[in-house]
Amino acid sequence: MSLTLTAPQTQTQTPAAAPAATAEAPVPSLAPREEEALRHIAAGCTYLQTARNMGLSKHTVDAYLRRIRAKLGISSTAEMTRMAIAMGL
Repeated sequence: MSLTLTAPQTQTQTPAAAPAATAEAPVPSLAPREEEALRHIAAGCTYLQTARNMGLSKHTVDAYLRRIRAKLGISSTAEMTRMAIAMGL
């Protein structure tokens, strides 16, 4: 007969720390111009107004906002606005 010694099992996470582990994942970083476009849209500007404010075509603004949606995993302007507020933009 042989005996095997093992280390005692320890709990890696306390119950109080469990809610912190379920917090949202960090937000992917946006390029400075993507942040600027998001800021304008969150402020209620249209794509054309955003384009004029940024000195771009509305097609470029549309491309920026498509990239933002893909990075953040969102699909609507309302969600983009909520995310902009959460990001402090």
